[in-house]
Amino acid sequence: MTPLIPAALLAQSDKILFVAHLALGDYTYMQNGFRAFAAAYPHLKIHLWIDEVRRTDDAAQWESLRTYSLYDWVEQSGLFAKVYRKTYSPALYEESVREAQAEHYPVVVSLAHIRPQRYAHLARAISPDGLVIGMRKRVTILRPMHYFAYRKLDALLTPYAGQDAGEHHISAVYADWFRQLTGLDIPLSERYPYVHLPEEALQQARQQLASWGFDQRQGPLVLLNPFAKSHKRGWPLERISELIQRMQQQPKWAGACFLINAMPHDLAKVNAAVAAAGLARTQAFSAVDNFFQLPAMLAQCDLIISVETSIMHLANAVHVPVVALMRKKNPEWAPFDSANSTVLTVAKRNDWVDAISVEQVLQAIQ
Repeated sequence: MTPLIPAALLAQSDKILFVAHLALGDYTYMQNGFRAFAAAYPHLKIHLWIDEVRRTDDAAQWESLRTYSLYDWVEQSGLFAKVYRKTYSPALYEESVREAQAEHYPVVVSLAHIRPQRYAHLARAISPDGLVIGMRKRVTILRPMHYFAYRKLDALLTPYAGQDAGEHHISAVYADWFRQLTGLDIPLSERYPYVHLPEEALQQARQQLASWGFDQRQGPLVLLNPFAKSHKRGWPLERISELIQRMQQQPKWAGACFLINAMPHDLAKVNAAVAAAGLARTQAFSAVDNFFQLPAMLAQCDLIISVETSIMHLANAVHVPVVALMRKKNPEWAPFDSANSTVLTVAKRNDWVDAISVEQVLQAIQ
């Protein structure tokens, strides 16, 4: 396969812009592609546009969008010379477009696979004369304008151009994108999720555990995460309470301490559930200051039980065994480290994660 970005253009360019609509789970695996790209082309400054798909006119939402924890991780990775992160309001979005246009990028690559026509337009608006690469979906008679958006692209990035016809992990998909772009080969051994934890974050996690008295625990530390952005992927909080109660009745977990992970706005709800169930040695936890609070706390654990969200991937990154509760719809998002992961999947394709019972989880952790 001929690379989409000519080698001569890469050699004579001094920078490149990638455009993506990233979530924590995406970046957990996509960072390996950026790392390999940076190593292969050290003369290139990599710029990253993180598009906020929740962009809104509602000023009340701007602060939570501005402080999205992903930015902490991306900006401290050392991979990017510039990160566009102010795309959460229409006015800041337009300001960011003008700022990007002033860079005169020779190459702009859209890694957006959701609404790719929108990002084809954005990429060309940023770089009127540069090489613009992006994805496309099939154009239908109901959306003829998408055809004109895709005409703005100089080259097409295929969502997956790998050789295997069967199921493939999301890490293979992202590695394939960089192979299409430049011919880079990212072997399986270099696709493992990783996170570099600042010592300050690790110390903070240990201090937090000590304040709860968990540093003197007589058993393992277990973190449970029932929350996901989609209610179809969440697990009822009452099941978490039941699971903890039943684990505490078993010799293996009798001395265990439990953390229930929650978003900051769910802390009150979790605390109320813990109090109502009378759960001993159980605390609600939320990473309220920065991204690294979360993986630093995960790294202290002996077991993580999580629904289908970034936590199950971060568990692999910090090398803690994980039990992942998943739907059948997106098997490519299973945890990467199969040796350290147990995946519980619902029985039917249309089932939600709440179809998984407490009994099933108990059997998985025997």
